[in-house]
Formats: sequence, C-alpha cells, structure tokens
Amino acid sequence: MNEMETHNECTRRFVELANAMKDEGVDIRLVSAALMAASGVYATYTVAGNAGALEPTGVDKVVSMYRQNLEHIQQRRKEELQSGNA
Repeated sequence: MNEMETHNECTRRFVELANAMKDEGVDIRLVSAALMAASGVYATYTVAGNAGALEPTGVDKVVSMYRQNLEHIQQRRKEELQSGNA
C-alpha cells in the first residue's frame, strides 16, 4: 500500500470510529470536537514528543496545515456534489 492509500485507509478508520460513537448516542458536534482535540494532541506528540509542547510558531504551522487540509477536503466535496457522486 502506498502512502496515499495508507492515508485514505487511516482516514476511513477514524471516520468509522466517529460514526460508531455517533451511533452510540454521542452528539456529532462532541465527536467532531473530540477528534480535533485528539488530532491536536497527536500533532503535538509528533513534533515535540511526550515530554514537549509546541511553541507559538509550531502551533501556527499546525493550524496552517489543518486549514490547507480542510480547504482541500471542501474543494473535493464540492466537486463530488457538482458531479452528482455525493
């Protein structure tokens, strides 16, 4: 499996877990907030390890990456909706 396929599989698994929480009765806004918090915790870990924390410039980098990813996802979603494949 190449890196993009692995990325897509990991994403699918996270969404599957989020949907399982929703199906257990957890509000989707809470599930979304928890996923975002978990992402922040893991982003910090990948950069600073368990013993560190992000400096403001590191936070800015993570925010920028998150924004770029979200913009990409929204563009793909709009294209899906326009093509009727939603």
